[in-house]
Amino acid sequence: MLKIRIVAPVILLLTLLMFPLILQHNRNQKAYAIYSNEIETEASIIEAGNTVYRWGLKRNKNSIPPEVGSIEKTALYKYGGKYIGNSEKKVLYLTFDEGYEQGYTEQILDVLRDNNVKAVFFVTGPYLDRNPELIRRMIEEGHEVGNHTVHHYSLPEKTQSVIESEILELDRVFYEKYGKHMRTLRPPRGEYNEATLEVARGLNHTCIMWSFAYEDWLLNKQRGTEYAYKMVMDHLHNGAVLLLHAVSKDNANALDRIIKDAKKQGYSFGTVDELLSFNTGR
Repeated sequence: MLKIRIVAPVILLLTLLMFPLILQHNRNQKAYAIYSNEIETEASIIEAGNTVYRWGLKRNKNSIPPEVGSIEKTALYKYGGKYIGNSEKKVLYLTFDEGYEQGYTEQILDVLRDNNVKAVFFVTGPYLDRNPELIRRMIEEGHEVGNHTVHHYSLPEKTQSVIESEILELDRVFYEKYGKHMRTLRPPRGEYNEATLEVARGLNHTCIMWSFAYEDWLLNKQRGTEYAYKMVMDHLHNGAVLLLHAVSKDNANALDRIIKDAKKQGYSFGTVDELLSFNTGR
């Protein structure tokens, strides 16, 4: 019994320490359809009778919203999910995925504060555990902390009970620490199925995908601040839900200019409440 008490905490500690390396390895190994500049509806597959939706899009320039796979969008809308806001209004929504901390979130928060812009930060279990100061600041400065699940699993590969646990456990810990419930879910890897969407809705989580993303999470393939700036600015469109990874130095350094220049073009930045209240898919 003594050995078990000693070994269990050690295993948990090692898991937390290895999580960023595992996450980065997985991202290096697989190029998901979400970051392609082509529609890849064929990326959605059927495994053992289970349709696995993989979010894909084709980015457009000249302020034109992207094209997305029809079956992926239909399933998302069926359960109240979002990927874009009102395409008739020049409003943008900033979202950041936080699998692990690379040292740029504080800079991002400074920029958002100085420009009076709110964002959604989708965090994993290890991120929530390791970064209480940053999480507290997100909350105090009016940002939304979203659910990116405990372990960043591909949810369609898991049973319904595991999907529920991945969402509910992170929300439970967040509530115990900060007195607030999470309201939004971003399925890891952009992969989901009907069970994912149904469970999320049952747990009062709205799935939020995106209408813009690019390959920004690879630490060894950062292409410079100007590249990040141009990628975002070239693909702005009404109602855009922008997905940026906070581990990107380029994103952090380009963010202030992106916000200021987007405003000069007549865009404003919306809140998660505005996005959630917008009726989509009707």
